[in-house]
Amino acid sequence: MSFSVTVSWPPATHGSHHTAQNSEPLQREPLQREPLAKDSGTGPKQISRDHQLSFASGQVVAGSAAPEFLGSQDRVNPEESLLSALAACHMLSFLTIVEKKRLTLLSYRDEAWAELGRNEKGQMAITRIALNPEVELAPPLSEEQLTKLHALAHKHCFIANSLAKEIAIEIAPRQRR
Repeated sequence: MSFSVTVSWPPATHGSHHTAQNSEPLQREPLQREPLAKDSGTGPKQISRDHQLSFASGQVVAGSAAPEFLGSQDRVNPEESLLSALAACHMLSFLTIVEKKRLTLLSYRDEAWAELGRNEKGQMAITRIALNPEVELAPPLSEEQLTKLHALAHKHCFIANSLAKEIAIEIAPRQRR
C-alpha cells in the first residue's frame, strides 16, 4: 500500500486551482456524536475509525484510518499525516537555507509518497518515503548545488531526525526551468 500528499509553496490563493469542496469550518459546538460502532447488518458491528484532530492553533482536521484498514477515504489518515509532516519539515528547512543564502525561490512543490510494508521485526511500518521536491529558483542552480541544498535541508529537518533509521528516505530534487 502506498499513499501521497502534496506540499506547495507559495500557498494557493482563492483564484487558483484548489480542490477544497467545502470551505465552511467544522462545527465545534454543540459536539455532534456518532455511534462508535456501525451496524452493517451482515455481522458484528464495526467500530468507526473516524476521528477529529484539533491543534493548538485552532485548526481541526477530520481523521480516520486508511480505507485498507476500515477507515474513511475522505479523511486524513496517520500515515498521510506523518508523510505530510516530513515533506513540510523538509520544505521549511529548504526555505530557511534558501533565505540564508539569499537565493530567489519562485516556487516549491513536493509530490511525496510513502510505502507501508513489514520492517525487520515483521511489523507493519512505513518502510520507505520518497520526497520529490521540484523547485524554481532564479537564477537556476546546477544539479550539484541543488542536491547539496536538499541534503542540508534533510540534515536540519526535525521530523527526518526523529524518524527511525529503518525508514529509507529518498530525496530526488528537480528544478523547473
